[in-house]
This record gives sequence, structure tokens and C-alpha cells, in this order.
Amino acid sequence: MSNTNVNRDVFTLLHEISNPMTVLAIETSTSVCSAAWCIDGQCMAERIRTEGGNHSAILPVFIDELLTLARENGWYADAVAVSEGPGSYTGLRIGYSTAKGLCYGWNIPLIPVPSLDILCQVASDRLPQPCMMVPMLDARRMEVYTRSYQWDGHSFTPVDDVHAQIVADSTCLPKHSPVCYFGDGAGKCANILENDNCHILPDIIPHAAVIGSLVEKYTYPVIQGKDLAYCTPFYLKDFIAAPSHVKGLQ
Repeated sequence: MSNTNVNRDVFTLLHEISNPMTVLAIETSTSVCSAAWCIDGQCMAERIRTEGGNHSAILPVFIDELLTLARENGWYADAVAVSEGPGSYTGLRIGYSTAKGLCYGWNIPLIPVPSLDILCQVASDRLPQPCMMVPMLDARRMEVYTRSYQWDGHSFTPVDDVHAQIVADSTCLPKHSPVCYFGDGAGKCANILENDNCHILPDIIPHAAVIGSLVEKYTYPVIQGKDLAYCTPFYLKDFIAAPSHVKGLQ
């Protein structure tokens, strides 16, 4: 672990980490919870649970198991990478608070990675070449978090901003051909995606194993100069509390 102070300039700190870089990756932006060790962009070990809920109980167990494995193999984290959002409010808070606690304790940088990019990286092995990529994460209330990317068969490039899209409104959906939709929000749009050029890829879920291959892309431009204490998830929308179902709290 680095002995530098986490409040120092992050750009300087990142020049002091080892090469290849070893990263503990955390992904909690959806109902899927996962954590992984990634070295030089490759996943060395991952713990994942695809059944929804209870990230606060599952994630510490996964990290404890991965730390045991790290001690056995002599791995030391140079940074912690975490899914930045948008996504589940609760999931993002759990992932970020865990990641920041580890960074404070180990005196290492935090690397936020956009959740939609993580989803694209997972889907990239199953995409036709070339195409428009449209990841969709469930934003509740008949909306999805989405963004369009151009896939050239080797890499993906964003073509618009991250936004919340009403699923009943097809006017803002990409018109390029072909278009591939994926993620837990794509199924909500199935009834308006009736064009032969539109394809929904099933079973595409974000998980920590692919974060290592994205870390280098976001290391310097995303966290340079940011104070760890003020790093927060990218929620995109304001939190709206639902009525409590607990007796006595209504």
C-alpha cells in the first residue's frame, strides 16, 4: 500500500503506484452486487451475487473473502475502483461508502467508473460490428438511465450525455442502424422497439470483473485533483423517498 496522504494531489499519488496496477473493484449500481481483484486490467478473482438486495450485508463478506485471497497471493491494492452511477441510490451509496472507507484506511486513490460504461464493456463481446450501443439501467417510475455509444468493433465512444429517458417516449431513441439495447431497463422499452434494426441483448449485467479493463481510461481525467471526502456518486436524479411500510413510521 502507498504511504502517501489521501488529501495530496491525486495526480501525484497515482504516479507513485506500482506497474502493473492492482485494483480492488466494486460494482453495486444495480440489484447485482460484485467485487473483484483486477491486475493490469485482468480480473484475477471475483465474487458476485445476481439475486437482488442486501448489498450492505453481502459486499463486506465479498471483500473479506477477496482480502484473504490477496494475502495468500501477495496482492496489494494500488487503488479502489467503484461504479460511479447512475443507478440504484442505495446500491451506489453502499458501494461508495465502502470504497471510500478502504481508500482512507489504505491511503490509496478512489477511481470512479461510469456505470453505463461498465455495462457497455460487458456487452461488447456480443455486439455486431459496427452498431449503436444503448445501455439502459432501471430508473424506476417508468424511466431508464441511458446514453448512446458508437461501437466500431473494438471500442465504444459516447455520442450524447447521460440522461433519464421516459420509456414511453420513443422520439429520443437513436435512429441509427443497427441499435442494440441492453441492461435491466431495456425490457421496459420492448413494446416501443419494434424496428427490425433494433435488438435487445438479454442477460447483460454490470459486474466488477470488467472494471479493471476500464480503470486506465478514467484514472487521470476523472479523479485528478478531487478530494476523497467530496467524491460522491452520480445520482443524476434527486432521491424521492417512498412511503414507509414499517408500522409506526408511516
